[in-house]
Amino acid sequence: MEIKSMRNSKRAAMEMSVGTMVTIVLLMIVLVLGIFFIQRIFRTGTTAIDGIDAKIQNEIDNLFTQEGKKLVVYPKEREISIEQGEDGGFGFSVENKDTVSGEFSYLVSAGEIASNCQLTIAQADSLIILGKSGTFSLASGNKLEDAIFVKFDVSETTPLCRIRYNIDVEKDGEVYATSTIDLEII
Repeated sequence: MEIKSMRNSKRAAMEMSVGTMVTIVLLMIVLVLGIFFIQRIFRTGTTAIDGIDAKIQNEIDNLFTQEGKKLVVYPKEREISIEQGEDGGFGFSVENKDTVSGEFSYLVSAGEIASNCQLTIAQADSLIILGKSGTFSLASGNKLEDAIFVKFDVSETTPLCRIRYNIDVEKDGEVYATSTIDLEII
């Protein structure tokens, strides 16, 4: 009886070892496939983002030729909507229409908040996570090669409201161009 139970326990141990090895092999296959698919998703996403950037840059270039302005904003309606818990933004570009080169600076800041919104100006400014301010040089008659993108990060707890942001561009310390864009948090 003892020998039989010893054989059964060895067989059970062997079956358990084989079962464990099969499980480990299957889990490794799933892990490798998961990594492969995640890489493909990110690669596709990056390509899509590059395509969007090129399209936005082309639109901005078209706005310069159509409107003849020093500062153009995309979207040209100057309104964007971002859902709570999402991020998004807008682009703008500057053309030096003066006859001399210059040093430019820009600042994007909250200017006006709808009366039904429970945000302060400082809180509205803190929604900007990229492109709030910067400097660049432009020769006479040139425009920015790459538009400036301003990105907002709207948390899920940000109140629903409408905020008007000012875009102020200075050349050599003097006001060069200004515009506005409205952000609606939905």
